[in-house]
Amino acid sequence: MPPILIVALPTPLRRLFDYLPPEGNETLSILPGTRVEVPFGSQTLVGIVVKVAQSSDYPIEKLRRASAILDNQPKLTDDIIGLCQWAADYYQYPLGEVLHAALPTLLRKSDPLPTVTSWAHTTAGKGLPATGLKRSPKQQLVHQLLLEHGQLRDSQLREHGISSSVLLAMEEKGLVARQQVSLYDNHNPVVIPDTLLAEAPQIPNPEQQAALEQIRYHQYQTYLLEGATGSGKTEVYLHAIARTLQAGRQVLMLVPEIGLAPQTLQRFQRRFKLPIVQLHSSVAELERAQNWHDAASGKARIVIGTRLAVFTPMPDLGLIILDEEHDLSFKQQDGVRYSARDVAVMRAFKASIPLLLGSATPSLESLHNTLKNRYQHLVLTQRAGGAQTPEIEVLDMRKEENDGVLAKSTLEDIRRTLARGEQVLVFINRRGYAPALLCRHCGWVASCTACAARMTLHSHPPHLRCHHCDQQKPVPSQCPSCLHPDLTALGQGTQRCASLLEQYFPDTEVLRVDQDSMRRKNAMGELSEKLAQGNPCILVGTQMLAKGHHFPKVTLAVLLDIDQGLFSGDFRGPERMGQQLIQVAGRAGRGHLPGKVLLQTYQPDHPLLQLLLAQGYGAFARELLRERALTRMPPIWAMALLRAESKRPENAVNFLQAALKIAHNLRPPSPDHAYLGPLPALMEKRNHRYRYQLQITSARRTDLQQLLKSVIEELEKTALAQRVRWSVDVDPQDMS
Repeated sequence: MPPILIVALPTPLRRLFDYLPPEGNETLSILPGTRVEVPFGSQTLVGIVVKVAQSSDYPIEKLRRASAILDNQPKLTDDIIGLCQWAADYYQYPLGEVLHAALPTLLRKSDPLPTVTSWAHTTAGKGLPATGLKRSPKQQLVHQLLLEHGQLRDSQLREHGISSSVLLAMEEKGLVARQQVSLYDNHNPVVIPDTLLAEAPQIPNPEQQAALEQIRYHQYQTYLLEGATGSGKTEVYLHAIARTLQAGRQVLMLVPEIGLAPQTLQRFQRRFKLPIVQLHSSVAELERAQNWHDAASGKARIVIGTRLAVFTPMPDLGLIILDEEHDLSFKQQDGVRYSARDVAVMRAFKASIPLLLGSATPSLESLHNTLKNRYQHLVLTQRAGGAQTPEIEVLDMRKEENDGVLAKSTLEDIRRTLARGEQVLVFINRRGYAPALLCRHCGWVASCTACAARMTLHSHPPHLRCHHCDQQKPVPSQCPSCLHPDLTALGQGTQRCASLLEQYFPDTEVLRVDQDSMRRKNAMGELSEKLAQGNPCILVGTQMLAKGHHFPKVTLAVLLDIDQGLFSGDFRGPERMGQQLIQVAGRAGRGHLPGKVLLQTYQPDHPLLQLLLAQGYGAFARELLRERALTRMPPIWAMALLRAESKRPENAVNFLQAALKIAHNLRPPSPDHAYLGPLPALMEKRNHRYRYQLQITSARRTDLQQLLKSVIEELEKTALAQRVRWSVDVDPQDMS
């Protein structure tokens, strides 16, 4: 009997599929983790062999053959397959979809893998002394890098600032030669230099040293490093990484945003001599696939990536670090809705290694786990290098003279800061010029025809855009309803705020930082370089500015319009407001210059805001945890959302009502178990589809998991399941 390939395929079907090996490959040893091309209905799909069996539950004559074996060696290791299986079970998704998501884009296809350009010394180049090209610093750098690594790809040399002209000049001299190598060429062995450090590390202060002494490197433990903004969490990371590298292990560093990856890479490259790679969507597809392989082969000793990098195979993994662990970006909001933070916890547990979660404003989930002694709490209270915590001044906009956006006293503080040659950060968490375009004559508001949302007015170039479905329209010259020409921009966004500041400060550069202005590759890196020059300027931006950036010349931070978080329809709104306030405030005064924070608010007496400002984030977060306990909400209770959407709202409602009936039969409501819905989502209509959700909460996570598994099995048998788009969101982070 030929071996049976048990294959996971990227389909919504929650099962594995049996195939025979390709004709003539019956005796080939095929290992789990190998990619195979298989026929599936009328399609051809790329799947992952999960195991090889000697028998099948189906008659052998009815099994189809795989079309091709795509790999000589498995692309996914047993530990990653096991991690994906856990994620599939916990988040209630098919294993094939999770494994598919864990692969780089190039490996999700059956196309032959491309080649890349690699550079190595010629015989003449090898014969040069180590300082033989010191008159040409860039060529000297290439020479030293090749002496150290033997062979480097174009992309690796670019990370060190080496241009193609430098390589061409050396090629003409006969010092280096290029060659096309397989994307996954791994002829060079892993070389660990005698000296790991490229620069001397900073001496930890007493708090940092105390935190480092508590980390145990050869056993599982999750550590929550709660450090005030500017307290030197990154230096703790660097010391922990050095300890791990010295033991011959690899390190996985996860960051929430692409914009943080380049500055993290630069910081790490200054400190360490070992190969470091990036894995995020701004890295070109070919380079990302090569970086993924370097990590999987053990060549890359440090991997810096966004959430999907949590599934990267790393044979010598010894430490995982997750920076800004509270950030919403770590939760995938479509496709397989996993949390990279929680997957990292399970990966560290399975590998018996430490996980370090860092934040100045920890999530309530992580704080709750420290209070339950599941995580170990490490605390840094003092800013590093003698920097002082900025003072926070609350401006009551009910009493302040203002232009609708900025208070007069705010403008005076900005003027004084610029006059001292320092920089200013203005935070407003809305893109565009204004969140609405209004006719004052009849009350018409520019709305998206596809979503239950207003269209945002943008000024450069002038247009209306929906930030939910990306529908765009020209700005009308008169009201479409009453034909009155008086249309007014209502509210404020980053563009409007930047425009106002340019009018108030015409001689000062105003830099806008939002999703629209930062689309270009390396835009955030260029911004950091400009700010590092130290010239007075004003930064206007969204939450992209609040995440871990170090701008030493920013001494004044202004927060506009954070009141919406206090009255959000999402129960997490106050938590996010508090995190944003503390994170943005932490950008001010990080260098030797003192910092100041101005908080413009119409709700200065709100008890949660008063608690946050008077007693700090810790007391604020613990009060929110008490509220969550009273309301039986996460993280005290476990939660899942069943989401359904359809162009016909009754289909979505009927589907969720069927789900509710199934769930009631399996587990009726009780003091330990509750249902809410079906209810419209916070945004009921998006991209022409009506969206509804059923909320399920339970005092015990295992009960919720068992219920979801049974409900999904029954739902998939119903005709309604074919008429709507539906998904399961375990531990939802966004209720919209």
